[in-house]
Amino acid sequence: MAVTGGVALVKLLQNYGIDTVFGIPGVHTLELYRGLPETDIRHVLTRHEQGAGFMADGYARVSGKPGVCFLITGPGLTNAATAIGQAYADSIPMLVITSVNESCTLGKGRGRLHETQDQRAISAPLTAFSATALSPEDIPDLLARAFSVFNSQRPRPVHIEVPMDVLAAPVAYDWTSNVAVCAKRPAPCAADVEAAVELLEGARKPMIIAGGGAINAATELQALAEAVQAPLFTTVAGKGILPPGHPLAGGATLCTPAVWEFVADADLVLAIGTELADTDMWRDTLPIRGSLIRIDIDSEKMNDLYPPTLPIVADSRQSASAMLAAWGQRQSQTDSAWLERLRQLPALVKQGHAPLQEQHQQVLDCIAGALPEDALVATDMTQIAYTGNYVFESAEPRKWLHPTGYGTLGYGLPAGIGAKIARPDQPALVIAGDGGFLYTLQELATAVEEIGSALVVLVYNNSSLGQIRDDMLERKIKPVGVLPRNPDFAGLARAFGCQVYKPATLDGLSADLQRAFDFAGVSFIDVYAEKISA
Repeated sequence: MAVTGGVALVKLLQNYGIDTVFGIPGVHTLELYRGLPETDIRHVLTRHEQGAGFMADGYARVSGKPGVCFLITGPGLTNAATAIGQAYADSIPMLVITSVNESCTLGKGRGRLHETQDQRAISAPLTAFSATALSPEDIPDLLARAFSVFNSQRPRPVHIEVPMDVLAAPVAYDWTSNVAVCAKRPAPCAADVEAAVELLEGARKPMIIAGGGAINAATELQALAEAVQAPLFTTVAGKGILPPGHPLAGGATLCTPAVWEFVADADLVLAIGTELADTDMWRDTLPIRGSLIRIDIDSEKMNDLYPPTLPIVADSRQSASAMLAAWGQRQSQTDSAWLERLRQLPALVKQGHAPLQEQHQQVLDCIAGALPEDALVATDMTQIAYTGNYVFESAEPRKWLHPTGYGTLGYGLPAGIGAKIARPDQPALVIAGDGGFLYTLQELATAVEEIGSALVVLVYNNSSLGQIRDDMLERKIKPVGVLPRNPDFAGLARAFGCQVYKPATLDGLSADLQRAFDFAGVSFIDVYAEKISA
């Protein structure tokens, strides 16, 4: 039998280094699935296409490789659109491959199965690009373009749709080994590096803000911060760039009033690999009043709410390395009082806790005490995770996953599954609220089916849509639609095949977490917020 477009596509993906795809086979993707048994690519069956997208996201965040989805025409893509939007907002490399109706029917509105008037119109605003392969020979060019986005630009999702007839058509020649050599990310020019170092050298109160775009520069940024004696803060996506306990680590605390005041008093801010989004700062803009060095691979970040003193469009790691080399034997001019003020910030941040955050802190401290050192943590949009974003410590990057930019419910469980599949040797913890967990709880079936080592799913259950309830009350709106009737979560988890715990105290939670992390499979912990914090 001749090699078809679908079979060749899968072989080419393997040659690009793809080892896992997430999806649900359907009648429109049969020819795509024909090629999988001929490769070493692992297929993970999800229970909803949104789960496939979130799993691909979690896989990508932890592995650094693009997460790949195979989706059917129409509802497959629309079901995954939220997950694609989340990956776009947080700059996550994701390759979404869908089928589409036969080439001769596109745009003709004939009422074909799964027909959408224009699939690409749906995905285009959520991706770096969306394209159609009109012949098998279009596929290698489109994949080359996709991997160029992942490897040399700001990484974001890419959607490639392949008509059913193209998936089934024989290839004109063997292009399955045509792996493109991608351009490298741009390096900074020498003049910009020298200008940046001169600004750093003259600063008395410098600070660094590092985002998710700088996680591959962690080693270089730590050395640069130490040379300049500049406190280093991160966004949520950048957690762990500087390890906790380091004397220059400010953590991911940019959302707190104490740190806002610190930022306002800095005479120089080096922002690297971050868009400085309000979702990280909990305010429209940070009060940056000193000079601003802005380093980002995305040139559009140079003309937004933070006009830089020195804009540098370049790769974060190459930029940090070049600045460190240019610094050489220069001496830091940082005031000792500035560093002393940094040391006082953790206490000020905790002093700023409201009663709810104090409750969260107790539970998060309990979790941290039981968490294995190498564990991954995937969180949902839930109040305890919002607190954890700035108080929970990560020893290194790629260990705390949160849907910061798009802010979608239902992320935690499937993202944790994807993270665990990327790093099966590392234990993983999911923290979700009861509301968000209900969005994607069906993926417990995938977890139990696919995972054979410690994955712990903790639902922090306050029997409400807590954040929205609190927002309504603060604005003197009578709460409506925020007090749902929850199912028996523990019973559901047992039905899926999970080991289940229902601790009633913090000591009980600690003991249950330790037992769960010792279990070679999926554990579910139902934490009733009011009882555990009493």
